[in-house]
Amino acid sequence: MGLDYYKILKVDRNVNDEDLKKSYKKLAMKWHPDKNLSNNEDSEARFKQIVEAYEVLRDPLKRTVYDQYGEEGLNGAAAPPPAPGGISFFSAGYGPTTFRVNPQNADDKFAEFFGKTMQVEEILTINMRTGWKKGMKITFAGKGDEQPKVTPVDLIFIIDEKQHNVFTLDDNDLIVAQKITLVDALYGITLILLPWMTGI
Repeated sequence: MGLDYYKILKVDRNVNDEDLKKSYKKLAMKWHPDKNLSNNEDSEARFKQIVEAYEVLRDPLKRTVYDQYGEEGLNGAAAPPPAPGGISFFSAGYGPTTFRVNPQNADDKFAEFFGKTMQVEEILTINMRTGWKKGMKITFAGKGDEQPKVTPVDLIFIIDEKQHNVFTLDDNDLIVAQKITLVDALYGITLILLPWMTGI
């Protein structure tokens, strides 16, 4: 006994094209391996069966052969019905005609209905400006990760401050702690050399 494609797609034998497509889309979404990572092998096998069943039942000729001879007829184990005009598929001079479904193209068939995802790399540039402070946000609208049928979110960077070994920032002021002698503290000091950001 071959596979029961109608049972796999959960439809009856007189299903119309529209209902067949609806059932296929529902089951393909349910059993796609990407949605069943915890049970990937079983879901992949089911998904390929669903695609195979739909590939046969969506095609009028393949469906006719399947209805009369089952899966064996598609594989050439039984003679397909005569073609229009009474010409047999076996008498056309090209040998037996068989119909085969390649389960390896299951993802391509899925993409026909639901689209295909792909990774795109984009470089975003932030030009740092004077006066930016810790906690400020730089927003790239709509540059977040994309998902099917979901509006991309914003990509937000939050400014942080790297600690400096000399200076600390207090609002808009740079603070530096410098040790001086008691004499300098009492009588004053004329010059203190401090290392600046770009040198002395």
